[in-house]
Amino acid sequence: MPRDHEAMLWEKLDGQNVRCNLCGHRCVLSAGQFGLCRVRANVEGELKTYSYGALVAMNADPIEKKPLFHVLPGSRSLSVAAAGCNFQCEFCQNWQISQSPRRSGVVTGQAVSPGQIVTAARNYDCRSISYTYTEPTIFFEMAYETARLAQAEGIRNCFVSNGFMTELAVETISPVLDAINVDLKAFRDETYRSVMKARLAPVLRSMKALAQAGVWLEVTTLVVPGMNDSPQELGEMASWIASELGPHVPWHVSRFHGDYNMTDRPPTPMATLETALRLGREAGLKYVYCGNVVGRSEESTRCPACGQLVIERVGFSVRSIDLRDGACGHCGEPIEGVWE
Repeated sequence: MPRDHEAMLWEKLDGQNVRCNLCGHRCVLSAGQFGLCRVRANVEGELKTYSYGALVAMNADPIEKKPLFHVLPGSRSLSVAAAGCNFQCEFCQNWQISQSPRRSGVVTGQAVSPGQIVTAARNYDCRSISYTYTEPTIFFEMAYETARLAQAEGIRNCFVSNGFMTELAVETISPVLDAINVDLKAFRDETYRSVMKARLAPVLRSMKALAQAGVWLEVTTLVVPGMNDSPQELGEMASWIASELGPHVPWHVSRFHGDYNMTDRPPTPMATLETALRLGREAGLKYVYCGNVVGRSEESTRCPACGQLVIERVGFSVRSIDLRDGACGHCGEPIEGVWE
């Protein structure tokens, strides 16, 4: 097991009890007890994390894979992860690493320092570092220290997150965080409670806080048959994103494929995805994308004013970019994002 490291964002309570203020669970822990994430523990009245400097993945990926379509398109992002998650999604595609501390009771990982991560990003010619694959909130201390070093080197920082962080966590990370893709997994609290073992409200609060803090935000919804695929729920999601976060926020609606403990459902029908795309546009969203389906025109970015192609994508590859100083190369309409 990796060595424990002093945790951030917690408070002492009576006796040796502590409260973790990192994510929406806000676990209250007695001495010797682990939080629901299974990587943070009360050690003799002090909150410690076991995921600091313990990587289970490090790869140079296209930024489009996150997916972040409005962040340095065509560039590479060094993707890093530590084990653990504060959710228990039945359909998790990275369950082997996200759920490993819960399943085995052990936190594993290769010893890598924040400085070594930044050096690797430079060596692999990555213009950003993405904290991804598992839940970056859970390895917050390592992500925060790495992000500070990366920012000083001119390297961007991106989270791919379930969004279940506290407003204190948002306030702490936002000065060094350039962009985040949040998985909005459903728009019903009962779904979050039964399938993710979490709650919806903290996700919505953190997304609003991230937007208000000026972090570039994109939203992904994996459309799961029988779970979150009704036109009513998809329409409510799209309307909430447009009204509460802004019509400029990209919404990625992605096709489901069975995994982990949810293999009894078919892939999302294309008709359902087309309904979600239509509902997103009808809600006033400027940028609605189709994910996990290669070859769709909705992989690419079109100018919301003139309709011309400004970023052409096929899968994770960028074929062409027609942006000039962050605006459409055809009509000059500003295209929101993190371009340079």
